[in-house]
Amino acid sequence: MKKIVVLDSKVMGDFCFNRLNQYGNVEIYKSTSRDELIERIKDAQIIINTQAVLNKEVLEHAEKLELICQMTTGFNIIDIEYAREKGIAVTNVAGYSTHTVAQHSIALLLSLMNKIVIQDKFVKDGEFSKLNTFASPYNNPAQLFGKTVGIIGLGNIGRQAAKVFDAFGAKVIYYSPSGNKQDVPYEMVSFEKLIKESDVISIYASLNKKTEGLINYEVLKMMKKDALIVNVGRGPIIVEKDLTRALNENLIGGAALDVFTVEPIEAYNPLLHLDNPSKIVLTPHSAWLSAEAKETLFSGVLSNIDSFYSGGIENRIETPLDILIKEKNILFA
Repeated sequence: MKKIVVLDSKVMGDFCFNRLNQYGNVEIYKSTSRDELIERIKDAQIIINTQAVLNKEVLEHAEKLELICQMTTGFNIIDIEYAREKGIAVTNVAGYSTHTVAQHSIALLLSLMNKIVIQDKFVKDGEFSKLNTFASPYNNPAQLFGKTVGIIGLGNIGRQAAKVFDAFGAKVIYYSPSGNKQDVPYEMVSFEKLIKESDVISIYASLNKKTEGLINYEVLKMMKKDALIVNVGRGPIIVEKDLTRALNENLIGGAALDVFTVEPIEAYNPLLHLDNPSKIVLTPHSAWLSAEAKETLFSGVLSNIDSFYSGGIENRIETPLDILIKEKNILFA
């Protein structure tokens, strides 16, 4: 029987991992600190991982390891070169949260535009009851129809969100950090054009050398004064101290974020201490956590385990990595 270790189940909430029992003996940990990591994986054949950093210094202690199942899309926290050297297979699951993340980004934007948090508080605090009019004249919503929405990163999630923006009657343009033009009915523009012309900027890009720190103070100064920015991509794409400064200086209209440079967000993060907190909407990296997305994710993990041990993908070992990831979500390292 194989030893299977789930390193960080807590992020999946009360999700049941029982279906892993068919593959061997399962050890489930809510979370695994750096100090606990080596001891927990040293005899494992399969690691189920979300956020633990699996570098060479860690993996060299896992001499029996055959397969790493990463329960995210990216491999950036795994030492792929070392895994390749040792013949350890690494898998991911792509596309599991496309619809739920796109939906969350829309919800963030509409909450910001319609001032939902402010208006909800206005009613619950009894302020609406004190008015002598049938509707509050304060904190009125903005309209998405007719606005220009600039998307940074038009991958699966970005394209799904673009359809919704389009349905609202917004004009969609996009910037591709990779430079790849998509076969879509939206205009691909330069980064500067997107920044200057967009009423809303919505970020779905992955984090890499081209996107880290992409949105900084100089860029924020180029935006329209009432522009809104939404980020469900990766936290470090936006320089948080610069965004804080821009919001405090009223350089832009507002921001809505689900991702942060350090997660969980640190108590002293400047975004939590804005001069006007109503200019920002924050959620705790929860865009991907719908029940449907978690089920799709876990089903993908099980499928990857089945594929690896059934030998059905042996003939793909020499296939280019990008095709492997696209077709089978498996990277033979």
